[in-house]
Amino acid sequence: MRNSESEQAFYIESDEDEDNNDSIVGEDDGNDSEFSNYSDDNNTRQQSKPNSLNPSWPQSYRQSIDMYSSVPSPTLNFLGTPTLSRLGSSFLLSSITKRHTPEILPSLSKPFLPQQSQERLSSHSLPPRGSSAKRLSHYQKSSKAVHELPLSRQSSFGQSVINGVNVLCGVGILSTPYAVKEGGWIGLILLFVFGALSFYTGILLRNCLDSQPGLETYPDIGQAAFGTRGRLIISIILYVELYACCIEYVILESDNLSSLFPNAHINFGGSILSAHYLFAILITIVVLPTVWLRDMSVLSYISVGGVIASLLVAICLFWVSLVDKVGYQVETTKAFNLSGFPVALGLYGYCYSGHAIFPNIYTSMADRKQFPMVLFASFGICAVLYAAVAVMGYLMFGELTESQFTLNLPTNLIASKVAVWTTVVNPFTKYALTISPVAMSLEELIPSKRMNHTYSILIRTGLVISILVVALTIPFFGLVMSLVGSLLTMLVTLILPCVCFLSILKGKITRFQGSLCALIIVVGIMSSIIGTYTSVMEIIQQLF
Repeated sequence: MRNSESEQAFYIESDEDEDNNDSIVGEDDGNDSEFSNYSDDNNTRQQSKPNSLNPSWPQSYRQSIDMYSSVPSPTLNFLGTPTLSRLGSSFLLSSITKRHTPEILPSLSKPFLPQQSQERLSSHSLPPRGSSAKRLSHYQKSSKAVHELPLSRQSSFGQSVINGVNVLCGVGILSTPYAVKEGGWIGLILLFVFGALSFYTGILLRNCLDSQPGLETYPDIGQAAFGTRGRLIISIILYVELYACCIEYVILESDNLSSLFPNAHINFGGSILSAHYLFAILITIVVLPTVWLRDMSVLSYISVGGVIASLLVAICLFWVSLVDKVGYQVETTKAFNLSGFPVALGLYGYCYSGHAIFPNIYTSMADRKQFPMVLFASFGICAVLYAAVAVMGYLMFGELTESQFTLNLPTNLIASKVAVWTTVVNPFTKYALTISPVAMSLEELIPSKRMNHTYSILIRTGLVISILVVALTIPFFGLVMSLVGSLLTMLVTLILPCVCFLSILKGKITRFQGSLCALIIVVGIMSSIIGTYTSVMEIIQQLF
């Protein structure tokens, strides 16, 4: 990954800077967290680990994740100036042209939230000084023209909570009744146990960010804890998780559209393309142009509907039960299901896969002291919603519960149609935003002199096609979700926050904190091993 070259290219340091280094490192960032007493010792740590402040690959992470997760301001203006209005939905060609233009054009999109001056220095905004400016790579000099969107530093409490709920409450809500079916009623306790542990590890990420100036993202934390290798490993894990989410979107769309139009098919010279394959291919063709977009401000604005969509499908489920009187299958429910419990581990874990975004939400808050309450509100809202849907869905469908409860809803009811179509439409706005960080990170690896619109289109098209191939190869929504939850979410949500916290704040934590982190790591590792093994074995069994 060109480690030595990138470290030299991104290392901003000079003899002139050393005189001012202490004043920069010791500058107050306005955050009064419980771990602010570590700031005195952090200066020494920063000097011994200069890489923790140097932006290595991926540089586009902050901007792309903000675009993926942020809730727009009601006063959002999509286009910067009237003269640029025609470029609001421009494809790769215009943005790649700007990449090789010496001057940076005004951004085409306004901040998602009211923009204010940054409250602290970051690794992405440290200005080059002296002779060290010559050591910046060409990509770093021009990346703003391609990737960077103005970032808010003044998110209110309410906006931050909505951001948190929007990240946490996704397609996982559709599988909570299936998770209860797999683990039984007793297994539902896992939903609250993982919620509590995930809340605590979210606080640990905040403490890691506060440990030294310049840390803003999850990869930054990995680099502060384990150097460039830590940043690289964590970034890859986060991008693989986003890639897997897109696979789930395709399977989700295909399953629900197939339930609406079960007889749809195409004949190719005697070969029949079934509804499942047909809709997966059609969905891929439809979303492909949105993936080519570089200005995704419109999609970011629409994607806020993810919170509304989750609420709407939950309301539809309760409507079908309480108003349409579909009935219950209580007699078929189980108190505990040992054989399916490992699958339930991954499904419940997947429900809280939002830690990749929490550092971005925290660093964009106006009052960062409120972050614990933001996490508490976000996790609380999602846990209650998940539990309500899980209980109602399992009561209604019992052992017949599908991996997505929308597949169980009677097709002749209006509420059922609303739920299914809401489930179908919502991923269309999130697909491009989810895969865009992965595409942008891959584009960074291509030398800027060789980078052009053809490479970008090929990278993004290749990602979309590979997602389609994987989705058609293993079209098992529940099992894939359990695999992702066990293998990736357990790492991102439980294991890595504790490991990074112990590494960064080594020697400054209490015995209780160390013991609790060790317990969470053990729980995460055991859940990951058991859930991953069972999910893989069941996928293999389904395939063969």
